[in-house]
Amino acid sequence: MLIVYKPQTAEELDSYFCFRWALLRKPWNYPLGSEKDEYENVSEHRIIKDHAGNIVACGRVHLNTPEEAQIRYIAVSDSHRRQGVGQLLMDALESVARELGAERAVTNSREASLSFFESCGFEIIDDAPNELGELKRKQMRKLLTDKHALVLHPKWCKELQLTWHEKIPISEHMGIKLHQYTERTIETRASLNKNINLHGSMFAGSIYSLATLTGWGMIFLQLKQKGLAGEIVLGDASIHYHKPITLRPRAICNIESLHTRFELLAKGKKSPVSLKVDILDNDLSVAEFSGQYWVLPEREPK
Repeated sequence: MLIVYKPQTAEELDSYFCFRWALLRKPWNYPLGSEKDEYENVSEHRIIKDHAGNIVACGRVHLNTPEEAQIRYIAVSDSHRRQGVGQLLMDALESVARELGAERAVTNSREASLSFFESCGFEIIDDAPNELGELKRKQMRKLLTDKHALVLHPKWCKELQLTWHEKIPISEHMGIKLHQYTERTIETRASLNKNINLHGSMFAGSIYSLATLTGWGMIFLQLKQKGLAGEIVLGDASIHYHKPITLRPRAICNIESLHTRFELLAKGKKSPVSLKVDILDNDLSVAEFSGQYWVLPEREPK
């Protein structure tokens, strides 16, 4: 059985770099150490081991910008090629890139690897600088989407995302995105990398903003479902923090927590809406948000 690991101990990292050198630098007569660069300490590294604990594949990902992740140093041992190992590694690195908030991934591929990256969904966009001063490469790119996300009413969800970015620009800078919508549940996520404090965790204010927008989004989509329209404003709210967020910020609002009187809005009156939002770090509950919103009827044009 093949398992993806994150090398953490000094011994694991040494083995990882030796493997990388043996496959990517030794064939070109480059010395140990040439397999490393200045981005090692800000990168996420992954290896794949076989049942005996031997490394059979490795790769790395780091952010070029908050929106762009670069995947480098993909290597698979000769004995494990054409067995899906490379795809397993790429899936793991792309998953890390999404969790970091990246919207796209880029890589620079040698001619011999172009077909592999194309099979992973990458497209050639330009020539890349030659590797080691001699190997020709192509720059390739892939837009990152979450294949496990379920989004009903995609037009409404796209409108919600655009509304956030246009009316609340800070939401885009925070990397807040609608992840799932199932008519009964909305899940949003934010980029930890864009909201991290000096302690390596998410700012409390960013958590509050994520919760507020999640509740706002739930009301927005419920209004769409009922064929209603109005201006959504936050009246009052409270949040209780239990633990810091250090991995993946998530916010979930279930329809069972929502209490409202939308029939008032249909009569041209403001409608109160109360709801709760659960904040998670990966799958661990870390905070609860309670919000009191109002939906104001749209003003008739004069």
